[in-house]
Amino acid sequence: MLGRRSFLAGVGAAALALPTVPAWARGTAQATLPLTIVNESGEFAGSSVWVYIVGTDLVSNVQCRVTPDGTAVPVSLSDNGSDGFTDYAIPLAASGPTRLNLPTMSGRVYVALGQKLRFKAVADGAGRAALQYPAGWVESDPNFPVLHDFVEFTHVAPGTPNLRPGMYCNTTMVDQFSVPLAIRLDGERSQTTGTLSDGGRNRIFADLAAQEDFGSLVVDDLRVIAPGHGLDSGRFRDDYFAAYVDEVWNRYSGTDLRVETQGGGFTGRVNGAGEFAFTKDTGETTRPFPKPSTRDVLFCDGALAAPNDGVTGPVAAVLGAGFNRSILHTGSTQPGTDPGSFYGHAVTNHYARVLHANTVDGKAYGFAFDDVAGFASYLEDPAPTSVTVTLTPF
Repeated sequence: MLGRRSFLAGVGAAALALPTVPAWARGTAQATLPLTIVNESGEFAGSSVWVYIVGTDLVSNVQCRVTPDGTAVPVSLSDNGSDGFTDYAIPLAASGPTRLNLPTMSGRVYVALGQKLRFKAVADGAGRAALQYPAGWVESDPNFPVLHDFVEFTHVAPGTPNLRPGMYCNTTMVDQFSVPLAIRLDGERSQTTGTLSDGGRNRIFADLAAQEDFGSLVVDDLRVIAPGHGLDSGRFRDDYFAAYVDEVWNRYSGTDLRVETQGGGFTGRVNGAGEFAFTKDTGETTRPFPKPSTRDVLFCDGALAAPNDGVTGPVAAVLGAGFNRSILHTGSTQPGTDPGSFYGHAVTNHYARVLHANTVDGKAYGFAFDDVAGFASYLEDPAPTSVTVTLTPF
């Protein structure tokens, strides 16, 4: 999927700068993929639910919003109305499913319940029109009181030069959890993910409200804010992972850690400078990793940033997953693949733990590296025929 992790960087009150598509990746293909929205929330009638499809058109490489028929319309500053915000809302059908279409693009499908979202068209750093996306974790954001959530996707139509055709999508809780959403992707086979177990939403809110250090992340019955954003807003301790990081560093000051990736194996140890250094079996060395902060762990960034270099990046992803799942201290080979061993330490990402515990397939996107070892609520198909997003029962 294009830019799953980079998609998350910098998303907040500022305009979202979506990944740039290189010139060679642009083409003329504009075939659409049928998208169906199903409202099974049990809480909101279709007349009280709105959909927004926004992102980057992979053909023109411009930020756009999508009309119901699948036309990608470039964002324009003139789209802002008298209140200073755009109105890209697509209402759900009064009854039955709502049928839309997706063009070749990378973006998000937002759903808003009870009231509309407020997207603002702004000029980005290069002077191009861009969108200021909702930041439900920021109390000053105009969308903070709105019940909303989103799924992410990249759809590449056949014939788009130098891009692999297919549909790549996920239900994400990396920023927040609010509305229970499920995806079904049909194509070479039928796949589903994101479905909560019965009563799952209520349990997620209740379990985290009762969890020490995590209770302040629960905002009434609107949402649970991810702990990284909670840290930035003063809702979460900025030293939460410090003792666990020290435990891991102490362990690997005297023994090696083996990391296996799709691109090969690495062996690492904390060196005399206090940095975790890894060498690939073929001889390349990673960027040395300094001790990560709690913020670095929760955002899988900073000391754990993962460049797309095939060396440092894969190791950073494994370390980030290991810290959030609190399994780095238990074994000398990573990544761990037994979910029964995850989140067992007293210091762990309980937000991610509770999300995984309440999904039917055990998969969720609780942090940016939750795809390590295949535990993210992510689907892909090289020959998609349709995708369905369902607002499942509250």
